[in-house]
Amino acid sequence: MSGGAAAIAVTPEPPYYAVIFTSLRTDGDNGYAAMAERMVEATQGMPGFLGIESVRETLGITLCYWRDLASIAAWKAHVEHIAAQKRGAEEWYSAHRVRICKVEREYGT
Repeated sequence: MSGGAAAIAVTPEPPYYAVIFTSLRTDGDNGYAAMAERMVEATQGMPGFLGIESVRETLGITLCYWRDLASIAAWKAHVEHIAAQKRGAEEWYSAHRVRICKVEREYGT
């Protein structure tokens, strides 16, 4: 969600899953911004996708919400996502981590 207004994802009643992707960027854009926007677009078209929240600075944090683990596995295997993962590891990130969590409770305003 870069380039637009910040928003909190509207998610269904738990349980559902969250993929937390944290990263440290390397210097320069080198096509990163365009790929990040494309990945947001592609993610939104995937079965089981529920929402996304992202901040991208030196430390990037993207939370992507999914209905189930099978939906997460399908996104991980998506051909464009595989290409982005490879390029990220080789060019865009000095470090990154993926964490998958089951959301059991949520609250807020």
